[in-house]
Amino acid sequence: MSSFIKPLLIEYTDGESYKLIEEFDYYVSEGPDAEIIRVPAGFVTDFASIPRGLWNIFPPTGKYGKAAVIHDYIYVMGGRIPGSSKVYTKLDADMIFRDAMKILGVSWFVRNVMYMAVRIGGRGNF
Repeated sequence: MSSFIKPLLIEYTDGESYKLIEEFDYYVSEGPDAEIIRVPAGFVTDFASIPRGLWNIFPPTGKYGKAAVIHDYIYVMGGRIPGSSKVYTKLDADMIFRDAMKILGVSWFVRNVMYMAVRIGGRGNF
């Protein structure tokens, strides 16, 4: 089963972004493709890239924050994670985001709304 391995340690940087103080790991358990996605210390994230007008309903940080960091990292890397033999697609990244939110106890409604939002509007280096 997929799981978060380490706590997320961050520092606030510039009003909208956060920098990881230590590396942050997520174990992706997908049959024979099981591996660790390791986000390095120093990586900068805005958590969930939600339009400011929706922050009262879906703030950028919340119960889904750890999932958003993993998702941001896969997007920034264009699916090419150092040390991984797999190249993740946008669909892979979005599905990992949805699955990680489930692990974090995010409600079915919120995780599926956020999943559809990244499917439709998510932009990365793919």
